[in-house]
Amino acid sequence: MKRTTWRSWVPPLLFLLTVLFLALHETGFLTPLESGLQYVTAPLQRGATRAIEQIGSLFRTVREVRELQAQVEELQQQVEALSIENVRLQEFQAEVVQLRALLNFVAENPSWTYLGADVVGREACAYAPCGEVIGDEPNPYLRSLSVNVGSEEGVEVGMPVLTGGAVLIGRAAEVGPHTTKVQLLTDTGSAVAAMLQQSRATGLVVGRPDGTLRMLYIPQEEEVQVGDIVLTSGLAGTLPRGLVIGQVTAVEQKDIALFQEAVVRPAVDYREVELVLVITSFQPLVQEEEPPGEQP
Repeated sequence: MKRTTWRSWVPPLLFLLTVLFLALHETGFLTPLESGLQYVTAPLQRGATRAIEQIGSLFRTVREVRELQAQVEELQQQVEALSIENVRLQEFQAEVVQLRALLNFVAENPSWTYLGADVVGREACAYAPCGEVIGDEPNPYLRSLSVNVGSEEGVEVGMPVLTGGAVLIGRAAEVGPHTTKVQLLTDTGSAVAAMLQQSRATGLVVGRPDGTLRMLYIPQEEEVQVGDIVLTSGLAGTLPRGLVIGQVTAVEQKDIALFQEAVVRPAVDYREVELVLVITSFQPLVQEEEPPGEQP
């Protein structure tokens, strides 16, 4: 005969206890006990609930931080893109300003002919041999610029070169097929017939070794003031009249001299010139007069 073990009684016993507890619960007999257990376990339940909520909040915080980091990276990329675009717009605006000034000058002098060009090189001399540099040249004593038009486009030696509208910067000195070396007014070999805008006194503007300009041969009796604008006089017939050269910054007079001199600051910084106009033809101010008695 097979002996019955205590393990065989466990399932029926658990079933009976479950039925008993359900019956007692339905009759309300266990209500005091249940209330007591709830009172005892309520703090534990609240603590467990808070812990679960904190864990959930931590996971949400981690997810939100990652999302914020992604948003920050995206915004940084947008800022970088906008910064680059802003630089491009500023360059475009600067170019538009230069082009507008040149076009206004062309519109004011429609009978002349012109060639537009870009500066592609600069050359400086500062008490040392010159050397051409493509791009920006930190040396302030510029002597020449190279532009991307030449004889094939109609450029000839001696033609005036302008920027910023009516500002003369120099003349064509060496002309290649598609490039031209422009001798700046600051070059020591440059000499331009000039006049003061206010008094109309005439003189000669020359380049100096220190990179400045000097207006020579101003009659001693003429009044010259700091701030006077210096223009081309057009008297030699090789340049149009009224092109801007610069502004007087100092006046030098000597009692025994026949002439006085003026230090002139160029109207533009030649290092910043990017666009130019080459005047290929214009109407000279001075025409050669026919000798008396030879008129038809």
